Amino acid sequence: MTDDFTMGIVATGMFLPGSVMTAEEISEASGLPLWVVKEKLGITQKHIPEPGMHPNMMAVHAANEAIAKAGIDPKEIDVVLCTTEEWKEYNLWTAGIDLAHEIGATNAWGMDMHMRCATTIAALKLARSLMREDDGIDTIMIAGGYVIGDFIDHTNLRTSFLFNIGAGAGAMIVKRDWPENHVLGTHLMSDGSMSRHVIVPASGTVKHPTDEAVKAGEFKFDLVEPEAMKARLGEVSIDNWMHCVDEALRKSGSKSDGSPYARTDLGYLNMLLVKPSAHKQILDLLGLSEDQSFYMGEIGHIGEQDSIISMIEGEKAGKLKPGDLMVIVGAGIGYVWGAGVVQWGPPS
Repeated sequence: MTDDFTMGIVATGMFLPGSVMTAEEISEASGLPLWVVKEKLGITQKHIPEPGMHPNMMAVHAANEAIAKAGIDPKEIDVVLCTTEEWKEYNLWTAGIDLAHEIGATNAWGMDMHMRCATTIAALKLARSLMREDDGIDTIMIAGGYVIGDFIDHTNLRTSFLFNIGAGAGAMIVKRDWPENHVLGTHLMSDGSMSRHVIVPASGTVKHPTDEAVKAGEFKFDLVEPEAMKARLGEVSIDNWMHCVDEALRKSGSKSDGSPYARTDLGYLNMLLVKPSAHKQILDLLGLSEDQSFYMGEIGHIGEQDSIISMIEGEKAGKLKPGDLMVIVGAGIGYVWGAGVVQWGPPS
């Protein structure tokens, strides 16, 4: 492909269940003071699934909304990159194939992607790579659903940093040579030394979720090495986020005047839901204000779908505007960090 290759975001979609769990209910379930839930964890409420609501089902709703907004025939979609989490309708099941079928993308092949809450950034990187490698790929659907809240035990305070997890879905259509919302650069990094710190102990081949294990609470998330993770995460997390941002900016090429992109060019922070103090710290390091980001404390943390929801809600709130250089910032337990840069609206 030539150096003038571009890929743009055509349309987005989202789906949130109608039911919510309030900060008061989280406080009651966990025993944490209400002010801690609201001020320290940053949660006003979070969306939770109604009975019979499943993750890939929600992804279908979000994807159909994106298709309707884009005004395309789903048969135009060449690839479906499914970001529905591993906890889905069935185990050992390729949700991406089901998603393609349900939305009528009969000419697409599909695959599942998992990098926890950085998956959307990884999907954007993969989409660009697929288009560069194969000139027969012009349109890609990135979509997924999320109900990881099923694994949260609100009485286990070791996992209080997961209490913001809710449910929902997001979808995004990207297209080769689209005239606006260009995805410029992405960067990801990981630290596998923390890969076994946060796990569902009885959930796989090491330990099956037997009746006894489930009764003992081992089919829920647990922070099994709290001191090790706290020390390592505190040491590297902010620096790794900033490294990803700077590398994504470096990989974004040059501005129209030939100069490289820098933090000072950023106009919108698209950040997954983290505690307010961390969100504020990232804003400060990027030289941005709270008016240049959407904080999702009234929605909940929908994993990798936060990246799509932030685009939709940020634009709706007038915080993400045409001409803004948006940085998408994510991270996932394991641990992985990522950032992506998007020129929102037409090229400047």
